[in-house]
Amino acid sequence: MEEQLLVPGSPGIEKKGEDESLVLSEVKKQLRLAGPLVVGCLLQNVVQMISVMFVGHLGELALSGASMATSFANVTGFSLLAGMACSLDTLCGQAYGASQHRMLGVYKQRAMLVLSLTSVPVAALWAYTGRILLLLGQDPEIAAGAGSYIRWMIPALLAYGPLQCHVRFLQTQNIVVPVMLSSGATALNHPLVCWALVHGLGMGSKGAALANAVSFLTNLSILALYVRLSPSCTTTWTGFSREAFRGLLEFLKLAVPSALMVCMEWWSFELLVLLSGLLPNPKLETAVLSICLNTNSLAFMAPLGLGGAISTRVSNELGAGRPAAARLAARVVMLLAVAVGASEGLVMLLVRNVWGYAYSNEAEVAAYVGRMMPILAMSVVFDGLQCVLSGVVRGCGQQKIAAVGNLGAYYLVGIPAAFFFAFVFHLGGMGLWFGIWCGLVVQMISLLAISECATDWDKEAVKAKDRAFTSSLPQDMAT
Repeated sequence: MEEQLLVPGSPGIEKKGEDESLVLSEVKKQLRLAGPLVVGCLLQNVVQMISVMFVGHLGELALSGASMATSFANVTGFSLLAGMACSLDTLCGQAYGASQHRMLGVYKQRAMLVLSLTSVPVAALWAYTGRILLLLGQDPEIAAGAGSYIRWMIPALLAYGPLQCHVRFLQTQNIVVPVMLSSGATALNHPLVCWALVHGLGMGSKGAALANAVSFLTNLSILALYVRLSPSCTTTWTGFSREAFRGLLEFLKLAVPSALMVCMEWWSFELLVLLSGLLPNPKLETAVLSICLNTNSLAFMAPLGLGGAISTRVSNELGAGRPAAARLAARVVMLLAVAVGASEGLVMLLVRNVWGYAYSNEAEVAAYVGRMMPILAMSVVFDGLQCVLSGVVRGCGQQKIAAVGNLGAYYLVGIPAAFFFAFVFHLGGMGLWFGIWCGLVVQMISLLAISECATDWDKEAVKAKDRAFTSSLPQDMAT
């Protein structure tokens, strides 16, 4: 049989050219969204880091208390609120794609209400942090310092929820540059706020904790003013509405699994720190693991931006009734995540012998970090893939099944494997990280299976339309 040649103008060439054009167009759309989101995530994380740095100059005890309080706050409060706010990726993104613009404002108010109510019991928990840490066997002085620090962070908690709601509200409309700029202005102003409260008013570590609230409130105020005044939000923000008090249960059905998706992974990494304290030479193990966690958090910012971009792209396309475009976006972002992860992993391998000296002058610490970096380089590839696949899941509204997958990946595989490698095979900190790497692989495979095998994109588009239009009806008609 003669081989068919493709000549210019033939249908095969034209189809191939159309496919390449669609892919390139999708890449550009995702990068335009992801770039500002990456910078915004980095700048938002800088705020708490700067506060802890200011406390570090007040003494070792103050630093220990602030570090422990910050970790406790992230685990019990900030991760929970950030995860619940991720439900807006589904609701606002699909409503925007379906041109039900008014519902974005309603969803944002509903989320702010639920997150504010959730903050109340969390704030009560924070008020007793010192006593809780004592019951967990922590040093009394460090526990007291952590308890004092976190009590002064309670106002930051109350501002953090509404801030996350505003970020998601704008992100799902493809409005990401103002989010980046507001985060930048807040980060630049934060050192001045810290200095004024810590040294100017003589509040010490309490001032550093309160500075978080001032900066979060500043960021929230900037975004709230933008939403109120910008022409870009005239159709999506039409003022406060009583509708925000309706459908709270339906909102929680998405918000709780969304929070579990985020918290399952976040908590597992915190468990690694606790387990490292049980190893021989715990000071060395904990120091090295902390360096690895900080390095991983830094590398995670790029996939986090891509994850935010793909949740917006998928939810917008499904809401608009374009399932093929949503599926293409999901496949494109996986290629981008692999490219980013491989690039970051290569950099880690190249700097593995010197990276530890950026955190410590101890040769033993730097050498240990150098041995850990190849494992870390592998993990960032899988962590990046799971992050963007989580974004695809949020865009589809499949948080429930993903939360179950995350539970199994980390708590049936990752943490047990970490304990086994570290304490049975006596691999120390390397064993802990290798175990969590196993959990990452399982999580990535489960999310990939959900995206590629368990997702009927045509049905998801129908569900997105139904969700957007049913929510926009009056409550009596919707029921």
